[in-house]
Amino acid sequence: MSHAIIFDTEFLTNEDSYRRFWMGPHDPDPVVAQIGAVRLGLTGDFGIGPGFSQLVQPVDRFGRPIALHPAFTQLTGITQQAIDTDGLPLGPALAAFDAFTDGATIWSWGKDELHLMAISPWIAGIPAPIAPQRFGNACSLLLRAGVPLETITTLRSHNLCAQFGLPQPAGRAHDALCDAQSVATVLQHLLATRRLTPDDFRNTAS
Repeated sequence: MSHAIIFDTEFLTNEDSYRRFWMGPHDPDPVVAQIGAVRLGLTGDFGIGPGFSQLVQPVDRFGRPIALHPAFTQLTGITQQAIDTDGLPLGPALAAFDAFTDGATIWSWGKDELHLMAISPWIAGIPAPIAPQRFGNACSLLLRAGVPLETITTLRSHNLCAQFGLPQPAGRAHDALCDAQSVATVLQHLLATRRLTPDDFRNTAS
């Protein structure tokens, strides 16, 4: 296994959706509007390779476009114009992401695959192209590396680097590619310091 994929997503919200767990009468379905990912080498110097960033045109369960809430744009920097100009429908976006992963295991800080491969395809009425067994939770990798659970629960993808005294990748928090790079930077550090090994990224049932 030459590399693993580290990814992140941005999914729809309004100003208070998270407080209601997206269950309010006016809350959007938490469907994905951006996918970001990088390749993390598992050999040599554990380099962080090419990035993948794709905007997605969100639709509701009747196939109608969902307009971005201003709070989502303020949080992520993603504008409606960017979605309209550069966004892809979910199916082609997932196909492009699948091609980028090239069969590798796929890791996120938490369980972003539930938004990417379960909620979003279900709402859009399309099949999910990647099996759940290929995904893993990077929080479990930090636990394996000896980071206390009580510390892990305080961390988010955008503040991980600071916890380890590592430089923050360029970009803004809540940009999917930047957040994926942040997680990859920490995992690269844990590999280089031998707190993790390449075998830890195999994501097997054992």
